[in-house]
Amino acid sequence: MEYRIEHDSMGEMQVPADCHWGAQTQRSYQNFRIGTEKMPTEIIRAFAVLKKAAATANNRLGRLDGDRCSLIGQVCDEILEGKLDSDFPLVVWQTGSGTQSNMNVNEVIANRGNEIAGEKLLHPNDTVNMSQSSNDTFPTAMHIAAVLSLEEGLLPALTRMSAEMKRLEEENEGIVKSGRTHLQDAVPISFSQEISGWRAMLEKCAVMIRDSEKSLRELALGGTAVGTGLNAPKGFAEEAARAVSELTSYEFKSEENKFHALSAKDAIVFSHGALKALAADLLKIANDIRWLSSGPRCGLGEILIPENEPGSSIMPGKVNPTQCEAVTMVAVQVMGNDAAIGMAASQGNFQLNVFMPVIIYNYLQSARLLTDVLESFRTNCVSGIKANRRRMKHNLYNSLMLVTALNPYIGYENAAKTAKLAYKENISLKEACVRLGFLTEDRFNEIFHPEEMI
Repeated sequence: MEYRIEHDSMGEMQVPADCHWGAQTQRSYQNFRIGTEKMPTEIIRAFAVLKKAAATANNRLGRLDGDRCSLIGQVCDEILEGKLDSDFPLVVWQTGSGTQSNMNVNEVIANRGNEIAGEKLLHPNDTVNMSQSSNDTFPTAMHIAAVLSLEEGLLPALTRMSAEMKRLEEENEGIVKSGRTHLQDAVPISFSQEISGWRAMLEKCAVMIRDSEKSLRELALGGTAVGTGLNAPKGFAEEAARAVSELTSYEFKSEENKFHALSAKDAIVFSHGALKALAADLLKIANDIRWLSSGPRCGLGEILIPENEPGSSIMPGKVNPTQCEAVTMVAVQVMGNDAAIGMAASQGNFQLNVFMPVIIYNYLQSARLLTDVLESFRTNCVSGIKANRRRMKHNLYNSLMLVTALNPYIGYENAAKTAKLAYKENISLKEACVRLGFLTEDRFNEIFHPEEMI
């Protein structure tokens, strides 16, 4: 491999000749050979947005000339297009401030920009990092990446799943089945009512996620090293936030208290709490669907789900609820991520939180997994759910909890006696009620209509 010599404040470093990063990136690359988890692409893209925005703000405020501003913007556009992905090799497990990833972006922009210009116009610290610090750029990148992951990934996927649930709800209108509480028979419910509960969970989670975006749209940029804004010109924070809004088409603003912005990560904690709520609801929905589809002969068997692949390497003909299982695995991963994020966010010692890379890695993984699993679950399972009407009717009319409808006519205690006798003797509720002398057969038929109990 061929190398070139790059230098930083600590001296010279050999850097692969075919890459655009510099000495600080190389030091991190060599010193943190930990795991396989790379800094998320979403963070690199967010850095490109904020570096272009910072250059624009510096230019508007008279700190940076138009040529250098344009050059920085041109390289940032290349990063956003994925043309320079191989230039970002650093792992998550690095300095907790994300300084090395900030410098990785600075170095790539400077070196690539100088390559385009054919002369040395950009310096990673003095030009690309002008009016900034890693301590305010990394949390800013976190917030930009989080908002984009929600607005362009998770929320649209949630909307599509909610619409699919609405379609399924309308398709199954009028089908009555047995309800269940405590995994035991309960009073009747319509299948469409059951589905409406699933739909409402998704819709309410979408509202919570959108509510959590308010704090994510507040940016730390302009706080520089400790929140005082040292070396940033007056108005930079507001101008940079305005430029970020222009570049992303989403409204961002400068956070009023930069000391909070650098040291606290409560906005991410709060937002991920909404993602955890979605994970909890998805786990419940997936479990409901696999319980209802269990069988095909020895389970509930009240719904049929798509048969996507063989379920066993030894049992011929077996088909498993694999999409449901994928959902539940994603859900527990998100819950684990929430625990890690909460612990990491509590470590904002003095003026800076130094767990930021692991916080945003877990947040973005949760958003990405939830987005992907919603799409997979919707297209490969939920869209193909069919009611097994025969099984639903059979279970409904064999449910002892239909006796609840008799309470107004024979009283709670007599209804309980009726249910217990029916179960003990394996007879119908009508037979038990008539045998006990609580109602005549004609009166029972007159008042007993399970379909009207919903």
